[in-house]
Amino acid sequence: MRTALVIGTGLIGTSIALALTARGVTVHLQDRDHDQARTAASLGAGTVGPAPGAVDLAVVAVPPARIAEVLGDAQRRGLARGYLDVASVKGGPRRELADRGCDLRTYLGTHPMAGRERSGPTAATADLFEGRPWVLTPTPDTDTEVLNLALELIALCRAVPVVMEADAHDRAVALVSHTPQLLSSLVAARLADADDTAVRLCGQGIRDVTRIAASEPRMWIDILSANPGPVADVLTAVAGDLEETVRALRSLASADDAKRGEGAGGIEDVLRRGNSGRARIPGKHGQTPTAYATVAVLISDRPGELARIFADAGQAGVNIEDVRIEHATGQQAGHVQLMVEPQAADRLTEVLRGRGWAIRA
Repeated sequence: MRTALVIGTGLIGTSIALALTARGVTVHLQDRDHDQARTAASLGAGTVGPAPGAVDLAVVAVPPARIAEVLGDAQRRGLARGYLDVASVKGGPRRELADRGCDLRTYLGTHPMAGRERSGPTAATADLFEGRPWVLTPTPDTDTEVLNLALELIALCRAVPVVMEADAHDRAVALVSHTPQLLSSLVAARLADADDTAVRLCGQGIRDVTRIAASEPRMWIDILSANPGPVADVLTAVAGDLEETVRALRSLASADDAKRGEGAGGIEDVLRRGNSGRARIPGKHGQTPTAYATVAVLISDRPGELARIFADAGQAGVNIEDVRIEHATGQQAGHVQLMVEPQAADRLTEVLRGRGWAIRA
């Protein structure tokens, strides 16, 4: 691939363009918001303006509802040898393209499983897709050249290709992406009118649950409008679990010992099923999840503190597998949680204590 056209210079489109230009591909940028396209170009994502001829690959990075319109227009104008989209929903756009009589041989639906809470070109990064799954939904009609161009794009973005059927993809993302967004927003919405005293008690748990509730609503309306059925199916199942959990909690408040026992059993069931589901989420590098040990260290909010603790861990010969920071409300301090292999936890604790760090038991 030597030339590419990116249509749509939001977070995903601009990140793709940045990754391609960094690896020597000449990228042309197009967006109906000309100011946004110019912003992407100023960041080094490519050049604004038409290519002198057909490019190797056109990447359509617009909301799902606009895929068929934009991609169909690009095909009619002969802008590229191959075309793909990167929308988060695959079945609907493909059917609409077929209804419009578009050439499905030169088109491939794809979806990079990456994003951020922020949107727009200024949030884009060339490494957004590194190590992330990138779904391909080819059909028997998909031209081999287009599939190869898509695989080359994924390699240049350093993502991991995953082949799926379009409707199976839509059901999957309803479960692992779209429903979590709504549930996060529902929990965060409870905080909008909560007492200030309650909000000041927010700890890491609710920060984790509500992190993606900061996402742009308009973007999610576009996504959910293109995949409402599968999301509604998952939420229906969640609603059933919620009803059972509410009944179990009411039973726990009963004066009847038998009812309290039933309530405890109901709560334990949902918690254990949650344990089982959580354990299926792939761990580091997509491997089977590992139960890491956590070493929690008190850390002050000063420049260089994180670098110092990582350097001390390195001196101990311990690899930090993951890290989280739990901020202390109203204080210039917090706890950094260092996740390490269980057999390394005692050695890391001993070395860090010897270097003056306060370890939380």
